[in-house]
Parts: sequence; structure tokens; C-alpha cells
Amino acid sequence: MDIPLAYTHLFFDLDHTLWDFETNSRETLRDLFQETDLQGKGIADFEKFHDVYHNHNNIFWDRFRKGYITREELRWKRMWRTMVDFRIYDERLARLMSERYLEILPTKKHLFEDTMDILDYLRGKGYPMHLITNGFEKTQHAKMRNSGIDHYFTHVITSESAGIMKPHVAIFEYAMEKTGASAQETVMIGDTLDADILGARNAGMDTIYFNPNVPATGDIQPTYSIGSLKELKKLL
Repeated sequence: MDIPLAYTHLFFDLDHTLWDFETNSRETLRDLFQETDLQGKGIADFEKFHDVYHNHNNIFWDRFRKGYITREELRWKRMWRTMVDFRIYDERLARLMSERYLEILPTKKHLFEDTMDILDYLRGKGYPMHLITNGFEKTQHAKMRNSGIDHYFTHVITSESAGIMKPHVAIFEYAMEKTGASAQETVMIGDTLDADILGARNAGMDTIYFNPNVPATGDIQPTYSIGSLKELKKLL
């Protein structure tokens, strides 16, 4: 693995890269399952509820990224469709659960292994670090604050504040303009091939793909791949 040229700015994704979304979401859904007594409403198995919600969440996020639905529709319809699958046709409950999900989720604090260590290391090396994320503005800032990583990042660019989502080139261009970075001296670190890697590559940035469960294959090839965050010490 060749050592890259010196970078002047590092951009990170948040969910699934630094902040352990799957673990935090599972805990949040379990809290909701108990808080709203879904077992008493006929949903006997939490794992089944979790899996159904997770499936609908992925579907609705994909539709949202493609512009087929609004942000508000994403927020509540993923929960509504989950409840419908269990023959619970209570829109008011689905909307309430959607709001509670977004209230509880950012209070969770689980980070990926080595997150704090690598952020300390990179800060010690003098790298300006920023975030580019497709998450909701208020929610993403709360996640960072509650998990204790907000102070590492100079700029946080959300799709909500930028008005456009990854993988569109415009959000990466907006991020570079906002931070004073240039594509030739910038690297994007993320877990999603199409949103993080392809989007950044199309903007002229180098990329580091972090997803130990899904190796990079096919046409979307990152500049570098890592299986753990601590491997960044070999590159940066």
C-alpha cells in the first residue's frame, strides 16, 4: 500500500464510520418497544420488530436519497410501514414513535472501536477534520455532542444544511468551499461505496473506504481500503 501525499483536510462520514449506528439504533428501538408496550399490542418478538423496521428504513432512505419522498415522509413513514406489517394501523402511534426515535437515538453513545484513539492521533498530527453526513442537522450534532466527539471537527456539513445529499458532487464541492480545502489535498473517509466513495471520487477527492463487512468490489474502487479505523495510522 503506497503512502499518500500529505493531505491538508480530512473529511469523515459519521454513521457507520465513527458512530455505531446499528448498535445505537437497536438500543433505541428496544427502548421504544418497551415504552409503547408493543408486546401488549401484538408484536411478541423484539428481534422481528427490529428487522422489519431496519428493512423499511433502508428502503425509505434509498427513496429519499433519490428524491422520491420528502424528509418528513422519511421520518414517519418508515415507522408506519413497520407497524402496518404487524397489522397495527395507528398512524398517530407511528408518528409518535418516529418522533421519540429521533429524540432517543442521538442520546446513545456507542462509537466504533478505536474511534477516540484515531481522532486523538489525527488531531495530534495537526489535521483539520470535518464531517459530511446525510443525517438530519439537529440529530447529527446531538449524536456527536453526546458521544463526546464534537470537539474534534471544525466543520459539520449535513445534507440538510447544504441542501443536497451525498453522493451528489455538489455537497462535496460545498464542503471544500466552506472549509477552504482543495480536492487534490483532501481525502474522504466513509463506509458507503456509492454515497461516500463514488461521490467524493467524482468531486476529485481521494477516498478511504472503511467497511470491514463489505469489501469494495465492482466499478466503485476507493483510493485505499481499511478494515479498522486504527489502520488510518498507516496512511495519515
